[in-house]
Amino acid sequence: MAARSAPSCHLRLEWVYGYRGHQCRNNLYYTAAKEIVYFVAGVGVVYSPREHRQKFYRGHSDDIISLALHPERVLVATGQVGKEPYICIWDSYTVQTISVLKDVHTHGIACLAFDLDGQRLVSVGLDSKNAVCVWDWKRGKMLSMAPGHTDRIFDISWDLYQPNKLVSCGVKHIKFWSLCGNALTPKRGVFGKTGDLQTILCLACARDELTYSGALNGDIYVWKGINLIRTIQGAHAAGIFSMNACEEGFATGGRDGCIRLWDLTFKPITVIDLRETDQGYKGLSVRSVCWRGDHILVGTQDSEIFEIVVQERNKPFLIMQGHCEGELWALAVHPTKPLAVTGSDDRSVRIWSLVDHALIARCNMEEPIRCAAVNADGIHLALGMKDGSFTVLRVRDMTEVVHIKDRKEAIHELKYSPDGTYLAVGCNDSSVDIYGVAQRYKKVGECLGSLSFITHLDWSSDSRYLQTNDGNGKRLFYRMPGGKEVTSAEEIKGVHWASWTCVSGLEVNGIWPKYSDINDINSVDGNYIGQVLVTADDYGIIKLFRYPCLRKGAKFRKYIGHSAHVTNVRWSHDYQWVISIGGADHSVFQWKFIPERKLKDALHIAPQESLADSHSEESDSDLSDVPELDSEIEQETQLTYHRQVYKEDLPQLKEQCKEKQKSATSKRRERAPGNSIRLHFVHGYRGYDCRSNLFYTQIGEIVYHVAAVGVIYNRQQNTQRFYLGHDDDILCLTIHPLKDYVATGQVGRDPSIHIWDTETIKPLSILKGHHQCGISAVDFSADGKRLVSVGIDDSHTIVLWDWKKGEKLSIARGSKDKIFVVKMNPYVPDKLITAGIKHMKFWRKAGDVCIWRDIFLVKTVKAHDGPVFSMHALEKGFVTGGKDGIVALWDDSFERCLKTYAIKRAALAPGSKGLLLEDNPSIRAISLGHGHILVGTKNGEILEVDKSGPITLLVQGHMEGEVWGLATHPYLPICATVSDDKTLRIWDLSPSHCMLAVRKLKKGGRCCCFSPDGKALAVGLNDGSFLMANADTLEDLVSFHHRKDMISDIRFSPGSGKYLAVASHDSFIDIYNVMSSKRVGICKGATSYITHIDWDIRGKLLQVNTGAKEQLFFEAPRGKKQTIPSVEVEKIAWASWTSVLGLCCEGIWPVIGEVTDVTASCLTSDKMVLATGDDLGFVKLFRYPTKGKFGKFKRYVAHSTHVTNVRWTYDDSMLVTLGGTDMSLMVWTNEMEGYREKRPCDSEESDIDSEEDGGYDSDVTRENEISYTIRALSTNIRPMFGIKPHLQQKEPSTDERPPVSRAPPQPEKLQTNNVGKKKRPIEDLVLELVFGYRGRDCRNNVHYLNDGDDIIYHTASIGILHNVATGSQSFYQEHNDDILCLTVNQHPKFINIVATGQVGDSADMSAAAPSIHIWDAMNKQTLSILRCYHSKGVCSVSFSATGKLLLSVGLDPEHTITIWRWQEGAKIASRAGHNQRIFVAEFRPDSDTQFVSVGVKHVKFWTLAGRALLSKKGLLSTLEDARMQTMLAIAFGANNLTFTGTISGDVCVWKDHILCRIVARAHNGPVFAMYTTLRDGLIVTGGKERPSKEGGAVKLWDQELRRCRAFRLETGQATDCVRSVCRGKGKILVGTRNAEIIEVGEKNAACNILVNGHVDGPIWGLATHPSRDIFLSAAEDGTVRLWDIADKKMLNKVNLGHAARTVCYSPEGDMVAIGMKNGEFIILLVSSLKIWGKKRDRRCAIHDIRFSPDSRYLAVGSSENSVDFYDLTLGPTLNRISYCKDIPSFVIQMDFSADSRYLQVSSGCYKRHIYEVPSGKHLKDHAAIDRITWATWTSILGDEVLGIWSRHAEKADVNCACVSHSGISLVTGDDFGMVKLFDFPCPEKFAKHKRFLGHSPHVTNIRFTSGDRHVVSAGGDDCSLFVWKCVHMPH
Repeated sequence: MAARSAPSCHLRLEWVYGYRGHQCRNNLYYTAAKEIVYFVAGVGVVYSPREHRQKFYRGHSDDIISLALHPERVLVATGQVGKEPYICIWDSYTVQTISVLKDVHTHGIACLAFDLDGQRLVSVGLDSKNAVCVWDWKRGKMLSMAPGHTDRIFDISWDLYQPNKLVSCGVKHIKFWSLCGNALTPKRGVFGKTGDLQTILCLACARDELTYSGALNGDIYVWKGINLIRTIQGAHAAGIFSMNACEEGFATGGRDGCIRLWDLTFKPITVIDLRETDQGYKGLSVRSVCWRGDHILVGTQDSEIFEIVVQERNKPFLIMQGHCEGELWALAVHPTKPLAVTGSDDRSVRIWSLVDHALIARCNMEEPIRCAAVNADGIHLALGMKDGSFTVLRVRDMTEVVHIKDRKEAIHELKYSPDGTYLAVGCNDSSVDIYGVAQRYKKVGECLGSLSFITHLDWSSDSRYLQTNDGNGKRLFYRMPGGKEVTSAEEIKGVHWASWTCVSGLEVNGIWPKYSDINDINSVDGNYIGQVLVTADDYGIIKLFRYPCLRKGAKFRKYIGHSAHVTNVRWSHDYQWVISIGGADHSVFQWKFIPERKLKDALHIAPQESLADSHSEESDSDLSDVPELDSEIEQETQLTYHRQVYKEDLPQLKEQCKEKQKSATSKRRERAPGNSIRLHFVHGYRGYDCRSNLFYTQIGEIVYHVAAVGVIYNRQQNTQRFYLGHDDDILCLTIHPLKDYVATGQVGRDPSIHIWDTETIKPLSILKGHHQCGISAVDFSADGKRLVSVGIDDSHTIVLWDWKKGEKLSIARGSKDKIFVVKMNPYVPDKLITAGIKHMKFWRKAGDVCIWRDIFLVKTVKAHDGPVFSMHALEKGFVTGGKDGIVALWDDSFERCLKTYAIKRAALAPGSKGLLLEDNPSIRAISLGHGHILVGTKNGEILEVDKSGPITLLVQGHMEGEVWGLATHPYLPICATVSDDKTLRIWDLSPSHCMLAVRKLKKGGRCCCFSPDGKALAVGLNDGSFLMANADTLEDLVSFHHRKDMISDIRFSPGSGKYLAVASHDSFIDIYNVMSSKRVGICKGATSYITHIDWDIRGKLLQVNTGAKEQLFFEAPRGKKQTIPSVEVEKIAWASWTSVLGLCCEGIWPVIGEVTDVTASCLTSDKMVLATGDDLGFVKLFRYPTKGKFGKFKRYVAHSTHVTNVRWTYDDSMLVTLGGTDMSLMVWTNEMEGYREKRPCDSEESDIDSEEDGGYDSDVTRENEISYTIRALSTNIRPMFGIKPHLQQKEPSTDERPPVSRAPPQPEKLQTNNVGKKKRPIEDLVLELVFGYRGRDCRNNVHYLNDGDDIIYHTASIGILHNVATGSQSFYQEHNDDILCLTVNQHPKFINIVATGQVGDSADMSAAAPSIHIWDAMNKQTLSILRCYHSKGVCSVSFSATGKLLLSVGLDPEHTITIWRWQEGAKIASRAGHNQRIFVAEFRPDSDTQFVSVGVKHVKFWTLAGRALLSKKGLLSTLEDARMQTMLAIAFGANNLTFTGTISGDVCVWKDHILCRIVARAHNGPVFAMYTTLRDGLIVTGGKERPSKEGGAVKLWDQELRRCRAFRLETGQATDCVRSVCRGKGKILVGTRNAEIIEVGEKNAACNILVNGHVDGPIWGLATHPSRDIFLSAAEDGTVRLWDIADKKMLNKVNLGHAARTVCYSPEGDMVAIGMKNGEFIILLVSSLKIWGKKRDRRCAIHDIRFSPDSRYLAVGSSENSVDFYDLTLGPTLNRISYCKDIPSFVIQMDFSADSRYLQVSSGCYKRHIYEVPSGKHLKDHAAIDRITWATWTSILGDEVLGIWSRHAEKADVNCACVSHSGISLVTGDDFGMVKLFDFPCPEKFAKHKRFLGHSPHVTNIRFTSGDRHVVSAGGDDCSLFVWKCVHMPH
């Protein structure tokens, strides 16, 4: 059958007619070679006008919609649409792909732009957020991404004159972006009053921060910075679509059809109106313009490209045209000339010359055209229209012959009969009409058989029959011309069809895939001469089939280029070309047909074209001529590596199960056992499904793998060393070409590749994240720098890595079938080869996607009988190994076989470690070196073949099949195993480590047992029989067959071995008398199969476990069932214990017991340690008895999946374990408690962490549980209710006075005091001082800079640099939310570099995401911003030793740890840190790869390997009674020592990751801070202590934490709680929980307090002195503090013992009134701080307190909805004289009038009331109120301040306000933490203002100081006071 293979001829794209002008812009440029680059459909086109030639780039899979030209003008970037769109960067000269950028955008890529030097590319997506993304395109790496805008973005450009700046524009916006680190930060352009806010369509950047942009209304907007400075009006009459900058100036093109040229300052040069030129037309719209020198390129909406020479600008040259927008369906070819006719929904019909590649005629019709046909003599052209009519034109001059409308629905197909007499017209109303051509197209017949619309028609050669296809897929025949339907198949059989364009019919069955909807192939056309058929479908694919193709699913060649559906395809009249047309892309493609004979020549002509050609072998034809698969290969392809449970899933599973188990852990659990085991030797090699996984290292050791272990075998010493970094089966292994590095790949959900050093056995890099399921092949490149890996996922993904950096360089889909091998070409580093089932592919690396081309097969060599499994290339020649068990040496061209070696027992050398199981085993791996050939076989043997012939067996294991049976000898170090591979083997466990004997069995076995004297060996087989053999010779003694199901356990009774118990899967245990060989008893009563049996010491009792988890007891020898209470079971002495059930071993079942089974256990003979094996491949040791659930254990990973059996040797010196599916026998040595070298892989973890964590501390709990909200989400701090002022309806005022009135002028709103004559408005506030430090929940956040001259710390969202000598401060204010952590770079290269991390929202990479800023402390320059994926916030940052890396820890639920290269903003590695809060993580001061993290109940030691983070939990086991506490701080010592401070006050000392001692009670309370001094290694610790004689909260220790010196902080606090320590020259800097920063001298222990602040907030009370620059603050911490602005310090503080809420100076400044939270108020005398009087008339908080301006009255407002008046002249008794009634809610603020007669009160329901003083009467008369002059204004309510309420205050409020003493400025503070400056009064809603950020959420109070010199604002959440300097406008 011909259809089995694809046709051997092919198509080459020769020309594309058209240009994409619709919905795209700026997509037409000159390249450096003066060619023109643009795109159409899915093809990039490079057109050379000189040669009139086109080249095509076809790397896209869908419509291209954006294009950018590299500044050097050779490379082009194009972006496409699609579900997973990608960007291609390609060379316009060779049209080869350079790089592919993918996996980021969705929907499509709207705009692209290169930066000035072409290194970076920016792209904009079409997704809902219009994501903006910056790429390092050469490395295929995304540098940064941010949401672009809520609406479409039309253009984006790099600012070519400023680095790292971009501009984007689109619907109603323009944004100016800056790129810093990995953060893209936008600022919106301010349109202001200069121009209307409108859609900006295009832009160009110029010098001096100028940006020119084209707007929708035809104006040009000119921007300076982010502000619109001028507009050039009427530049175009309508929208400006394109703007292009060149050396001479700018060119713009618009919808009005004009091109304008402007000079560099945007003065007009000239205008070219294309509508007025010869080729122009009304409605011409310019979409793209490019100006180079004296040429201008113009692309239009209607798919034309003009070239204009500036000198003759009125004569544009039309160089390309195509159909306009609208579907393109009609296509016909001229019967005798090389012409094609197309007609489209744009109502035009066009005739194209296929030879000249040009449009030669065009005619516009009245209706959209849907089909076309040319008469046989080429004179008439018929066109079918969408409205049901058809028109006939004369071809030569396009004049109309006839126009007929007989139908109402579209005409979809029409054809002239071959003899030219008839025209058949198929309509969408399912009829075909026949017209007589000679009778002026009179209707002569109609065919009405179809039930659906007509899709295709064909005439027979004799014009007597017509066949039709319709939308139902029916094929019908009619007799012509009458139209009678033909139903007899006989009549049709002999008909020869003149053309074949039908999609259904026997001849074209093969074009349909086997399972497909009928309508997706739109058109076919048969070429009878060439016997090929071309088809066009809905997926944009043109396919070439053999014709006829009868069977479904035929093979084909496919060609892409069209984007969506291809509507029609036709051969030219002489079959030279194929013409295809695209529906949506309305383009015409012309393909050259290259017949078979010319293919060979074509190969030499154009290599780049054979590349663009895409062959498809993807057919599912049934008759594929496939040779039979080799049985071994077949087995291998069927292996599955999927696991029900991957190791990666364990943490989640444990978490899920823990909830259920919480109750169970109440019992005190046993500690893990003291013994530990260490892997000693592994018998086995994975050969059955792996290949080429065996190598010599350079020092002659042998490296290979088995189970989850990488093995390095020393053949001289017969010892093994192990790489145990994997946690599941290793599937592939390769060795580095230059060094002894090995790469191994494993099974896993996200499988990893480890590259490790065979000498140190340490991992160098770990690669993961791009494969699923497992890694089947790996290979290093020749230079060893790169690594390629192949996955086992469905498409067998191939990934190329830069392994040292851990970066993926590129990724591609391999093939559908399994790939066995991958090899990099050593001579051409960018090529690699993969081989697998039925395919071999040759790949070229290009950027991020590999492209392959078939290479011709040169010759085949018969090398082996059966498959060749392994090959190895030598310097001269090759060596191969195959299934026939022969090793062959070949010369270098595979001409001659030089030598063969047969692997036979006879050839085994005497030094072999074991026996060969069979001759000629299948060879799976072969390697050369050290004068030997190393061979690995399918049977798990490793052999060494000497060149002269002898063969040495080095290592062996069981063959394929599960291994279950294991027995150890009663007094010798040997063991026996029996397996499903039908062998019984005896192994030597002593130093020779070899297989001593082997015997083949008739069936596989599952269990075996030595007799007590060691002479006999019993083996249970899978068919229900068992045999006893001589233990030395393995010859049969006796055998029995009593059971049908397999024997699962077999045991000799202890002592003389009189009885043998045999347990089977049919739930019985038979007891045999060994001497008489008779069955003496049967134990019945088990409900399920038996799993384990054990005898008691007397040989009288059997303990039995069953599959139903029953524990049963039977008496021997009769088998009577006994019931024994569990208490008694413990007392019985058992001869052996292999049971997994019962109270004694309840603790061995893991938390996830439903998912995994414990399959085996074995107890040491001293009854101390129980070893278990389980389904997850873990070997665990427990202390026996393990009572209570979830015992503690030590766990070892080496087996991959289930461990089937474990046994201790007779003297407990070794533990032997068996892996079920990994077929390996592992020997572990038992190390007693005293004897311990420290070694990894001892992880003593229990499934449930211990409950004790070292105690409770309020500060720790608070820090752990605090939830940080971002400012934008903060809600109101006061419980307000009611309608906000800006939403209230205004009550009409009664006295709307006429504008001209004789009434006296209105009085001043506000009494203006102590300000000079001229009032100057305040135009700006500048932060001058901050009193506050965030010590309550952050730490390690105070550091010295500049040798101790300055200190740096933070509060709220501000970084503060504080000069120790002068107290002056400077600020870093770029954070947009609270800073949580701070660190200083210690490396001398990065002097004064600080990193700060902040709170943030979710990790969407927008401005609200958490971020880290790295900045210069001196000049406050931001060096890098890292937007993180740590949702919620960043809680710890640390620089590495070289200062180049930064470590950050998140507050997200996983507490992610991330490592950054901060200068580039690149994330290197990231991993979940711990399930509980991590407090601190710090790099070792001498390392860039090692760091430590501490937190709630954990300490972890981390290593950065490549891009992977490896962690080890801290191990406690060596110290008695050590328990894991909550760890709070870290310090480091020499020789890998780490110190961690704990919640109990102890300090733990760790060597590597093992606890080696505890410094008990280093502090009496939690150790919150530790600092390692780099210059001398001394360590400072800070904790929480009560000050005492000897102790202090700060201690200085020696390098090993043995001796210390304590320092007391003289703060007068009851307890000192230190949160941060730092050591400089002779001084220690301390930050405390009480917001103090103290400097302690090391010599004299003197304390100097540098910074003070309130301890707890909010700070509600604030009062400024009437005449001096000092102010008071009162806060929740129960203190009132007095601050001096000039001296920059706290002058005094008063402890009140209760939280204070408000404070006020008297008018003279001699008294202070303080209101308390408990309802009391106090009056102090300023001079003496004595109490003048105090009173408590209320129970609730006092909210405001005020002296009247005449000092007579005191007004006290409280939360009891009242204001009380006191007369101060009556003395300090303070009796209330009256109060204000009917206030509807609690009082917020109060102000007196200037004459002391009125009081205004604002209340919690957004209402303002006026009361008379002192009567308390409510004043309601608006006129009277309007006349009052107020002494002060602090109200947030009232018409005068309506403008201060913002739109965004649904949940948040304005909390405080204050009008300046001058009466013309107003400042407010709100719940978002903003301070705003307004003009006063501001009665209009949403008044204009300036914003000042810095506070955390909730600014609680704000005041002007005297003379309006400063503004003081008080913070709620941040407990800080900000002092802002007022900048007044100049006179």
